[in-house]
Amino acid sequence: MPGLNVRSVLVTGSNRGIGLELVKQLLGKSNPPQWVFATCRDPEGARGQELQNLVSKHPNLVMVKLDAVNPASIEEAARRVEEQLDSLGLNLVINNAGIFSDVSLAMVDSEEMLDAYKTNVVGPLLVGQAFLPLLKKAAQGSSQKGLSCSKAAIVNISSVLGSIERVPEILTKPAISYRCSKAAVNMLTRCQALTYAEDGILCAAVHPGWVQTDMGTQEVGADLPVDKSVQGILAVLPALSEKHSGSFWSWEGKTIPW
Repeated sequence: MPGLNVRSVLVTGSNRGIGLELVKQLLGKSNPPQWVFATCRDPEGARGQELQNLVSKHPNLVMVKLDAVNPASIEEAARRVEEQLDSLGLNLVINNAGIFSDVSLAMVDSEEMLDAYKTNVVGPLLVGQAFLPLLKKAAQGSSQKGLSCSKAAIVNISSVLGSIERVPEILTKPAISYRCSKAAVNMLTRCQALTYAEDGILCAAVHPGWVQTDMGTQEVGADLPVDKSVQGILAVLPALSEKHSGSFWSWEGKTIPW
């Protein structure tokens, strides 16, 4: 995976699926980051066991407790990361934590909609706010010109189901709460990109494909191996520059219409 030369990266929702594979492949690079911060809600619990095993083998991997729907937890995670970085900035935040429900327009209720928005939209919003000072510090301390994921960036894992233009062709998977939340996180990404560009921070949304994970199951047509998806994502990121900030990409490196 040549190209992505990043000193520090934080991945949310990293105890399983795409998040866990992102951590594994980042650690397996020939030039791995100095620090990889892997966050999840319960790092010491059973669901964090794979991460715990990785920590024992990789001194540059740090597990951090972060609940994407708990503002206090996010703020505490930011303090923990800041302490570990010891005056250095954070280069890359990958907002991967998310929830999915394949519920129809007829069946979706207010609780399901609110749960989706809390995790899939409010979470990335609050994470971006909490880690903004560290991202700014990384940008200010970089000699690189322009914007890049190696300098300072927020990458929001989105979905093609959040594309309003493509609804007619892919409404066979209703997933109403998920669709609406991902359309909202796409808007968040554009707003972050326009607002944070003056601080030297790139922002982009990435669709990982329909991946074979606990969240993306055969019932919703997932057929993409998680390792292949992550290989694609990590190939897309180093290709992004200031002209791509605020854009929406697939894991294959193709732009997706809003």
